[in-house]
Amino acid sequence: MDLAEQAMGGVAPRPAVGAVVVRNGQVIGEGTTEPRPGKHAEPIALIDAGEQARGADLYCSLEPHAFQGVAPPCTDAIIKAGISKVISPIEDPNPSVSGNGFRQLKAVGIEVVREATDEQISRANLLVEGFLHHLKTRRPLITLKFATSLDGKIATRTGDSQWITNESSRAKVHEIRRQTDALITGIGTVLSDKPKLTSRDSNGKATGRPLLRVVVDTHGRMPSNAPMLDEPGEVLWIVGKDVDPELLSSYVTVHKAGLVDGKIDLVEVVDLLGSRGLHNAMIEAGSGLAGTFVENGLVDKVSAFIAPKIIGGTDAPGPLAGTGISSIDSALTLENLTHTVIDGDILIQGYVSKID
Repeated sequence: MDLAEQAMGGVAPRPAVGAVVVRNGQVIGEGTTEPRPGKHAEPIALIDAGEQARGADLYCSLEPHAFQGVAPPCTDAIIKAGISKVISPIEDPNPSVSGNGFRQLKAVGIEVVREATDEQISRANLLVEGFLHHLKTRRPLITLKFATSLDGKIATRTGDSQWITNESSRAKVHEIRRQTDALITGIGTVLSDKPKLTSRDSNGKATGRPLLRVVVDTHGRMPSNAPMLDEPGEVLWIVGKDVDPELLSSYVTVHKAGLVDGKIDLVEVVDLLGSRGLHNAMIEAGSGLAGTFVENGLVDKVSAFIAPKIIGGTDAPGPLAGTGISSIDSALTLENLTHTVIDGDILIQGYVSKID
């Protein structure tokens, strides 16, 4: 699962998978999913193990796939390599697999072990939650990320916001960014904060993630000197349908979107990301765009960093603008909550309760 986490954010529309070949208690092969048209994790691990794979055990974070797609079936490679046992905690949610991989392996006498701890199963499901969401909805799982003080402020009344959270929390944000297929922000954030919207490691080196950075910019105001344009990786510039912006960089792709009440149709944006096969997208935006995503029912998950600081002030902004709700009964509710203490800050994560 550590190997699978390394692939997250870089292999969509494939799920991120890790595989390890073990013989006599020793790891003899490792593999991680490659982007298309590369290999899946299991064949890479088997190639790494070589002839020693015969009679060995294969651990993989997700059921081996069992159909001919861009890549050949992993089950074929496992059978050919002579693996004796496959240990994997969860079925592949893809209807083209969905237990068929396990059944094919069992049919030729390979032992399949599904037993795992609750923690391991939870972690394995987390690795593919965006993949599963995309299978069901054809849209990416949309996470709203924000950082506030204890009294719910994202900046002071003068606009000072650097930094509300501590260095460890900011490092965690870069880790989450690395595992995200697309980051979404608004033109207000681009103009005021001049973000790069990239993921960087502990040494400050860019990781090459996320795959896509998305700027929602109704009137096409993004300047040619925006720092994010100096970073490699595609920028998807969403402008209004009547805007004809100049191409700012070879990294920039322009999409003209329809408008709703004079603003970009965010449903169209989310559907566009889904059509690209992206599994996970995260909103890092000002209160206006963030509030509009919430009010349109487009947020699936929330990652809220809360710092033990009090800012105060009627004019100090919160994370969400817009009309808001009129009664507590209508409040957006989160479920399956987790909380993590990060050097005094608290990261609360949960999923938006959906009313069927």
